[in-house]
Formats: sequence, C-alpha cells, structure tokens
Amino acid sequence: MRTIFTTDQVHERDRFARWHDIARQGIVDHDAKPACRKSFQAELQVGAIGTNSLAFFRSSDMTVSRTRRHIASDATDGIFVCRQFSGRLVLEQDGYQVGLEPGDVTLLDPAVPYAAHFFGGSELLVFKVRRNALEGRVGRTRALTARALPANADGRLTSAYLGLLPFHANGLSAAVGASVEPQLLDLIALSFSRALAGTAARGSSARSLARTRVRAAVEANLCDRSFGVAAVAQAAGVSIRYANAVLADESTSIMQLLQTRRLERCRQALADPAQADRKVSEIAYGWGFSDMSHFGRRFRALFGMLPSEFRRSTQMASTRHL
Repeated sequence: MRTIFTTDQVHERDRFARWHDIARQGIVDHDAKPACRKSFQAELQVGAIGTNSLAFFRSSDMTVSRTRRHIASDATDGIFVCRQFSGRLVLEQDGYQVGLEPGDVTLLDPAVPYAAHFFGGSELLVFKVRRNALEGRVGRTRALTARALPANADGRLTSAYLGLLPFHANGLSAAVGASVEPQLLDLIALSFSRALAGTAARGSSARSLARTRVRAAVEANLCDRSFGVAAVAQAAGVSIRYANAVLADESTSIMQLLQTRRLERCRQALADPAQADRKVSEIAYGWGFSDMSHFGRRFRALFGMLPSEFRRSTQMASTRHL
C-alpha cells in the first residue's frame, strides 16, 4: 500500500491537526480528539482491491465521532469492513458496542453516527466496500454493524484473508484485483450471514444467505461449460425456483448471472496484456462458452462491441499510455 501521510517528519505542535485533515479526506469526515497532542503519532496508507478502496492506519490514543452533521455534508455509499491488526479499538453504533482485539473483524456504516476510542498503538484496516455490492449479498447491513465476527473457522478465514490485503493490494494487476474482489466480498458476506443468521433482527438472513450461496456456486464453476442452472441450484442447496426468486431481488436469474459473470471474466482476460497471445476463442471456451457466434452476440449486447473490437481498443489505449 502507498503511504500518504506520517507524522514522523511533522512538528509536534502540528501533528494532530495535519493528521486530522488527512484522515477526514482519506477515510471519512469526523471529529477527533487525541489523548495527548504533543506525543501524538499516526500514519495512513491507501490502496485498492478491484473497485473497492483500502485504508490502513496506525495512531496514538484518541477518540473519534461521526455525527449527523458530518453525514449530511459528506454522504457515502460505502460500508466499512474493519479488521484490527494491533492494539485495541472500541466502536459504538446504533446502540451496540464492540471491542476489537488483533484479528477481530466488524462492519461499520458511515451513513449512521458512530463513536470510536483508539487505544495507543492501534492499527486498523478499513476495507471500503460499495454498499450495493455487500447488501446485494447479505441484505441490509444495519443489523450487522458493530458486531465482531465470531472466531470460528469462517471468521478466522475471513480475518486471515483481510490480513493479507495491506501487503499485496497495490502489487496486484487489474485483472487479478477484479478476480479477487467478488471472492472476497462473497467470503465476508457468507461469514457474517452464517454467524448472525439466527438473530432476531436478521429477518431476511435466510434469503440473503441463499443468494450468497448461489453466487458462490456460480463463481466457483464458471469454467465448466456443463455447469448450468440445475447444477447451480444443487450446489447452493436450494431449488431452481427459490434460487431464481432470491436473485430476482437483484433483477437477475441463474442463467443471466452465469452468462454475465462469464462475459465479465472474458472481458478481463481480453484486456489483460499478459494474455494478449491467447486467441479470443480460447478465452471464450476457457470461461464456459461453446458457441462463438453466441458468445460474440452476448458480448456485444453487454459491452457494446465485439470481443475482437474490444481487445483492439484496449491494446490501442495501452499503447497510447506508453
């Protein structure tokens, strides 16, 4: 990740003010108060995974609050997936309080007021996820915020995956980042849905969990041309009718989802310079298409040009930037 600010070379009288300005721009607008201005130290690094941004920061002891005033002037459509790396953090939102120790993961909604206390030496990763990308998988996140993900097998895997991001995010190619993004979102969604499916506030949890399982089954089998509608439903453990019903909440179906995700994978491969020597037909067959005429029509319908035209346009754009 890329360091955009550190207090190391800033005079002690200016450290916190400078940090606060940078944090308000790089993370989200808020009020903050340090335990000690003279000894305050902090650092902020940023990165991205696909279309979702990352912020990793360490700080001295301080309190933070985001109020309705901040929300009114600084609206955001994101959800924060927070993973504690070291030190301790206490978050309060919507009447709930959660204390995060190293390895703990929780969700925070910047569209709802919250308060936080960072204890000295705290290091936190904030994975800023697009709201519709997460809520499309789990339903409304309001019932999931300020709850720590349980330390079961699902929770530990999610935490471990998030723990790798600061070390690899900026080194990933665009194609790899685009591939990792949906898998990571699926893992986060499944972990929270399974852990909290039994709570009273999760009225739509069963439906959301089924939708996430359907999506995960699709993602895991895109390369298999024989993997169709019935196989998706079976792998997700639901009927075809129910799978299509939960996907209808997102205006899609099993067949549409299979086709769209395969086309998006082909598009990523066609835009990847490392795969420039592969034939269009090879890429199409590799991602589950068996009829090139059908593939070409569907690709143009979704992206506005034929696969060969798209490849030429990306190669030309890449050449212009050299």
